[in-house]
Order: sequence, then structure tokens, then C-alpha cells
Amino acid sequence: MLDVLKSILRKTSIHVCLVNTGGCNGCDIEVLALLSPRYDLEQYGIYVHQNPREADVILVTGAVTEQWRDKLQRIYRKAPEPKIVVALGNCPISGDVFNQEGGSVYAPVSDFIPVDAEVPGCPPRPSEILEAILSVAPGAIAERGKKR
Repeated sequence: MLDVLKSILRKTSIHVCLVNTGGCNGCDIEVLALLSPRYDLEQYGIYVHQNPREADVILVTGAVTEQWRDKLQRIYRKAPEPKIVVALGNCPISGDVFNQEGGSVYAPVSDFIPVDAEVPGCPPRPSEILEAILSVAPGAIAERGKKR
């Protein structure tokens, strides 16, 4: 019974896994702002958690450091199909201020995993993050529902 209920809820909601690969946490704070009453992310049926095995969308924040290259690919492989990745902020897109010559920052994140949407900014506004999630996730989730 619980599995049936879980399956119904999974088909109608968007589950987001937040992954910080090394950075200042500015983008993470903006994602947390989405959970506040002002933006109320859950009214759109979007839930943030840390389990990639149940994620519809992987939000990547921070510049990809040496320690995170392999870990990020493992997290990506754990996510169910279709795998949706949104790069949040300048760090995963370009490395931003952390991408210095001789450093241990690898950018862009799309060199390691496919990226479906990018949200530039340092940090991006919560409304821009929400718009990116809503622009890529529903179509992919609907497509996954057709395959089941």
C-alpha cells in the first residue's frame, strides 16, 4: 500500500537533490530561501532532499573541486531516468573566482555530467532558480510517466 501511494506522489511532484561541489554556499542559501513562506516551493509540488536515488532534478552549486569530480558522477548515476541537472550560479558554469590557474577547480560542471539548464548569477535569485526547475522538470517527469 505504501509503495502504491509513494508511486502516485512521485508522478505528481518534483523531487530536487541539492549538491554543493565546493563554493561559498551563496547559492545554497538562495535555495533555502525557496523553502520560506515568501516563495513556498512546496506549493508547486517541489520537495528538496538529499537522496539522489529519488531525485528528479539535481541542483549543482559551487565550483567542482578535485574531491568532487568522481563523487558528482556517482551521484548522477544514482539518479533515476530521466536525469535532469540544473547548474546554479557562476561557479558550476565557469568556476567564477575559484577558477584560478594552477588551482584545483574544474569548470564547467558540464564537462563531468550533462547539464539541462544553467542559472547564472552570484548568487542567482530564488525566482530564477524556481523558473529553471519549472522549465525543465515537468516535461521530463511527464515523459518518465509515459514510460512506466
